[in-house]
Amino acid sequence: MALMQMLQSVRSLLRTAQPSSTLNLSRFYSKPAPYAVKVGIPEFLSGIGGGVETHIAKLETEVGDLSKLLVTRTLRLKKYGVPCKHRKLILKYSHKYRLGLWRPRADAIKA
Repeated sequence: MALMQMLQSVRSLLRTAQPSSTLNLSRFYSKPAPYAVKVGIPEFLSGIGGGVETHIAKLETEVGDLSKLLVTRTLRLKKYGVPCKHRKLILKYSHKYRLGLWRPRADAIKA
């Protein structure tokens, strides 16, 4: 019986409430992150961050293109003079990129 009275009082409150004071549910989603259209070695390494972008020129001349960088092993990167911390980041993100789990973000459009 008490439950019925509570339901009736809630219904009457909802009927008499002003449209501005009703529940205003916003949409719970965000815009997708802007991705770079063309991904090359410079975009890939700058997307990783962590200081890896210092090796852009070296890896562009030695490796050539992104598809070769994605299959490059750690000993080859060591031969190019990339430090261990940066090798780990490059290998981690190249694996994620191959699986389609990560893409470098494009720079935010400045208005």
